[in-house]
Amino acid sequence: MDDFPYLCRDPYGEAVRYGMEKQYDASFRENVICARAIEQAIRDYSDEVNGGLAEGCVQSVLERYGFKRVNFVLANSLQELKKSACDHLVSDETYQWGRRTFVPEDGRFNRYYTVDTAARLLEGFVQQARKAYQTLGLFEPEHCVGDRCQQDYTGKVLVLSPDMLQESCWTPRSQLWRAAGGFGCSPTASGRAVYATRLEDGEQTRWDRADFIGVLDEQYLPDWAREKLEELQAQKQSAPAMDGMG
Repeated sequence: MDDFPYLCRDPYGEAVRYGMEKQYDASFRENVICARAIEQAIRDYSDEVNGGLAEGCVQSVLERYGFKRVNFVLANSLQELKKSACDHLVSDETYQWGRRTFVPEDGRFNRYYTVDTAARLLEGFVQQARKAYQTLGLFEPEHCVGDRCQQDYTGKVLVLSPDMLQESCWTPRSQLWRAAGGFGCSPTASGRAVYATRLEDGEQTRWDRADFIGVLDEQYLPDWAREKLEELQAQKQSAPAMDGMG
């Protein structure tokens, strides 16, 4: 899957304050076009006999706009629907899914990229999008353990949020990092930096604490990742001896 145009998650006022008005405008226009594309896909795939959507409705939209933007537009649509008299027509589970994607309250702007369709068809599209996302096999909050607001990350295997990666890099292997240090490892420190090593290839990068979903529950640690951890530990133990060699 190719990478997609930048998605701005800030409200208009924040974007202007940080000199990102052009990026906001471009992202906003893409959100609006994406919402209209979802409406067209729903019209094209509406199953009048069963009153739902035919399979494959979501595919062309995801290929054009990507999961990040589609999920953002869908979450915004659910957020707006929740304010209406039709809010009861969508399940609590679907609303809970929508709340996992933060969409800022942005005054009159939110309504422009709200999907205008029947509630049951919106929910059907959300269900197809969720199913497509699940096929990626990415690590989610349910694969993590403990309260991340209270955990020390030092030495732990962390799950990087997919939002921090280009969609072409959305694989479980790209998400697993071992925290080496940094003030951001501590839940009480004022610093945010977490210096970590990607288990897949040993790449070392600085992230912010908030970039991680949490600490991976060991029961979900793949065999390949366990082997990489053992390699990193062996390298750490041998480093002092190597430094002392003439």
